[in-house]
Amino acid sequence: MSEVYSVDVEITAPVYDTEVTDRVEDAITNLFPGAEIERTPGGLGATTHALDRFAERLREQEILDTARGQFFDDRRGDTFTFALKKQAAFEGVVNFSVGNPDELGEIHVAVRVQEPSVEAFVDRIAPATEEGVPPEDDPWR
Repeated sequence: MSEVYSVDVEITAPVYDTEVTDRVEDAITNLFPGAEIERTPGGLGATTHALDRFAERLREQEILDTARGQFFDDRRGDTFTFALKKQAAFEGVVNFSVGNPDELGEIHVAVRVQEPSVEAFVDRIAPATEEGVPPEDDPWR
């Protein structure tokens, strides 16, 4: 029996005068394909309800534990947030932006989990590892 997940993902990214809007849009869709993007004054806004490609990249890059830390560090109730570097995202790479803001701005992601719980959803997209190895029952294994 597969579990049902209900999440709302809001993505925002500034677009500076020195940037090409289509490239910033590509940075978002490279990690969140299927996101519905709309142009806003000064940037882009996007929504999606799936993090499958993002979860795959976490495994491919072997950064599940780092991702878990980011998700739980910025958790508020039923929502967790994180920021990604635009240039890395343009290349299809997950690179969390921590500390000083990136000079190109960041892609900000807010994930609101309605079903099941934040913990269960994080366990699905970024399960705890044992010495860097995902658990046997990891659905992306």
